[in-house]
Amino acid sequence: QVQLVESGGGLVQAGESLRLSCAASGSIFSINDMAWYRQGPGKARELVASISSDGNTVYEDSVKGQFTISRDNAKNTVSLQMNSLKPEDTAVYYCNANVKRYLWGAFLSYWGQGTQVTVSS
Repeated sequence: QVQLVESGGGLVQAGESLRLSCAASGSIFSINDMAWYRQGPGKARELVASISSDGNTVYEDSVKGQFTISRDNAKNTVSLQMNSLKPEDTAVYYCNANVKRYLWGAFLSYWGQGTQVTVSS
């Protein structure tokens, strides 16, 4: 099995920063893309940022220049540095990873349990 465990959420005021971290563990042969998604109140889950195994990044337009995604391939971790947070960034943030468990296996998508980020005005 594969587990993704997020940490770093919390309650902050507008303009402050938070750093989310996610660690993948279990039966892992390799990981290609890792990503952060979020789901705000009454909204659909949306991609915030993704990063490939060789470091190529993609950001949702509203967080460009505000959030930074990074990963440590040796530790199977991905992080999201969130600066200048706004109330509209309030959401549950989910870690996602595409994981191959065996050499001849397929990449499967795994999710963390989510971590709440609340930004007060």
